Amino acid sequence: MLGTPAKGESVGAQIREVDKNIPQLSEIELPATTAQNLVQQPTNETSGEVIAITGVTANPTDKGVEIVLQTTQGKVLQPVTLTLGNTYIANIPNAVLTLPQGEFRQDNPASGITRVAVTQATANSIRVAVTGEAALPQVQLYDAPNQGLIFSFTPGTSAAQTPPAPEDDEQEIVVTDEQDGYLVPDTNVGTRTDTPLRDIPQSIQIIPQQVLEEQQVDSLNEAIKNVPGVIQNTPDDTPIFNSFTIRGFDAGENQNFTRNGLKLRFANSTTAIFSNIERVEVLRGPASVLFGGGEPGGTINIVTKQPLREPFYSVEASVGSYDFYQGALDLTGPLNDSKTILYRLNASYESAESFVNFVNREISAVAGAIKFELGKNTDLTFDIQYVGATQRGGSGLPVEGTILPNPNGEIPRNRNLAEPDSRFIIDRLIAGYNLEHRFSENWSLRNAFYFADNNYRIRDSVAAISLEPDLRTVERFADEVDTRDQTFDFVTNVVGKFSTGAIQHQLLLGVDLSRFDSRFFTDGAFRGTPIDLFDPVYSTEILERTDPPSETTTLTDSLGIYLQDQVTITNNLKLLLGGRFDAFEQTEEDLLENTETSQSGDAFSPRLGIVYQPIEPISLYASYTRSFAPSYGRSADDEPFEPGRGTQYEIGVKADINDRLSATLALYDLTRTNVNTTDPDNPNFEIQTGEQNSQGVELFISGEILPGWNIIAGYAYTDARITQDETYEVGNRINNVPESSFNLWTSYEIQSGNLQGLGFGIGFFYVGDRQGDLENTFTLPSYFRTDAAIFYKRGQFRAALNVNNLFDVEYFENSNSGLSVYPAEPFTVQGKVSWEF
Repeated sequence: MLGTPAKGESVGAQIREVDKNIPQLSEIELPATTAQNLVQQPTNETSGEVIAITGVTANPTDKGVEIVLQTTQGKVLQPVTLTLGNTYIANIPNAVLTLPQGEFRQDNPASGITRVAVTQATANSIRVAVTGEAALPQVQLYDAPNQGLIFSFTPGTSAAQTPPAPEDDEQEIVVTDEQDGYLVPDTNVGTRTDTPLRDIPQSIQIIPQQVLEEQQVDSLNEAIKNVPGVIQNTPDDTPIFNSFTIRGFDAGENQNFTRNGLKLRFANSTTAIFSNIERVEVLRGPASVLFGGGEPGGTINIVTKQPLREPFYSVEASVGSYDFYQGALDLTGPLNDSKTILYRLNASYESAESFVNFVNREISAVAGAIKFELGKNTDLTFDIQYVGATQRGGSGLPVEGTILPNPNGEIPRNRNLAEPDSRFIIDRLIAGYNLEHRFSENWSLRNAFYFADNNYRIRDSVAAISLEPDLRTVERFADEVDTRDQTFDFVTNVVGKFSTGAIQHQLLLGVDLSRFDSRFFTDGAFRGTPIDLFDPVYSTEILERTDPPSETTTLTDSLGIYLQDQVTITNNLKLLLGGRFDAFEQTEEDLLENTETSQSGDAFSPRLGIVYQPIEPISLYASYTRSFAPSYGRSADDEPFEPGRGTQYEIGVKADINDRLSATLALYDLTRTNVNTTDPDNPNFEIQTGEQNSQGVELFISGEILPGWNIIAGYAYTDARITQDETYEVGNRINNVPESSFNLWTSYEIQSGNLQGLGFGIGFFYVGDRQGDLENTFTLPSYFRTDAAIFYKRGQFRAALNVNNLFDVEYFENSNSGLSVYPAEPFTVQGKVSWEF
């Protein structure tokens, strides 16, 4: 067991000491293979149980004061300790306060001790803070049988002291997955194993729950603004659609999203239920070695909330500008007395208008999960999620009259060139299970499956196709589309720890199977009635058919086999070696023409990385990674297209500052090859001679500066250009990619006194100028936006008021072409109240 670190020793150092007990390869015993033994094998892992603290008392002693945290049945708490000036802080994850007053505070409980505070830091963690008058107080930790955890404090005699080890050998001091505030120290998105961020040779940014709560985030577009160098490609007022540019390359909707580490196709209807999202993780750069085919810029992983062992209930209501209304419910707890069957239920409803004429949305969502603890070593979780949404969207505006001058005047920013009844309808169901079994302390298995059914319908859609020479008449087309996609994903991997001599290994071996079945139908495209930009008359009259009906089915099967070894050569030198082989096959059938075409391919994606830690808080790293993205179609010579490839070289520095702040500086060179471009000899076909390159620098920092004062900030410089192409000029910048972008969000919550629980937040977001298209014919201007928040927490009650675009800056969010430039939302206000019980 881990004790409190000795002076000059970190928790990380203790963990490395424990790792010395990892068996040699020759000593590994085969795990149990019967079903009965699988659920009964012993394990030494710490439970993730959420423990209720039913009472807090401060008892004077001869030398100081004892703080007693009383738990049900004397259950063991697991604090993570740190010091700040004269204040001793113990963060205790997997714990909730169930006090009548919601928290415990006492001033001057003993001579030399000025303040004691025991508060609920997050929904599932508490904080104990004790401040000395002249110096850091000294502390001893005790486990009291049938009582709980005791902190025994005496006044300090020096300005700094590392807390001594507890006298009871039963007490454990460990680091867990759940962490207070803005700082999340580890993740499995970068390696598919639970690995500290500092040990991963790749840039990863996490947007934690506290940031999502303070900013009142209710869409992925809003969350991603906290990630420098990641730019949204969809309008603010259509949150059910999600498309982003990461490190200069479009992540699309199909390839670069995961949910709890499982690939998520068509993310557009899955992110609306933000009441079910714990955090958002962004893995920058290629990730095919982990998740298979995808664009090289990066991957966005959505981590959902899981069932808890202690009852927790929350209800919230929001109201805001443009008739924004939202309600959400969060229920979790055990279903039996032994707490081996747990559940979680989230539900939400949202309705909103927009500053753009006719644009509105209505979203209903529900998510449920039930977890079975099948013995001490096996957990089986079933989850299901449904989202139903109707979105009436805008069409964007021509560049003439918005960014470029128009002799007819400036186009109103709220103008909509689509029809009032143009709408998108989405019904999305996700269901699956996740099985985790621990064979022993060093070997574990994960088996997961999910099924997704996505129905996407476009009704009365009208969009611009050209602007007439008078610069006011817009030609439009109309269509209706029915799409149904079904996804089946099956993932199995084994993680094992062993040693070869003095070298330690963490091995990952896995297999992914996937099937994607898509059906597409359209009655064709039609020429719609033109519309006047400055005096619009709306009409859905159809003038003539321009494209015939189409009905197709597409079946895509893929297999991925991957192997990864995280090698610890010495305590401060680590290697990451990995490779994945993917094979895929796609069959497309034209149901109207009665034709069928097939295509298959394969790709190998390697990954190499090294981490060197010259001193405890600093990690220097370098990595090489390749990725692939399937490219379907054929050239004029009837040759199938090769997969698109991505190749990245990255170096960087990661720093952990006083266990409170984390920073990452990364430099990268990323090249995308096999890009489809127009065949100069056969303009109706494409060839794969295109190449694009992105080079950049990224800086990111997050954590707690002082108790109650948090920050998440970043800067990105991105130089993304076309380096080879038959259509576009070499050297052109890739559209929607700013050279510079910056974000900063900081908040402070008053920690004591009559105003305790009152907090403030302010955010600054800068995006530099961007090219509006690949031809580089126009430029979207830079913008600087300010957001602000004020919130108040008292016990289980919370109220918040957020203002976005505080100074009502007029700017353009993004552009698809010279006919679709999207103005951003103006000044908006949103208020929320919530109760936890």
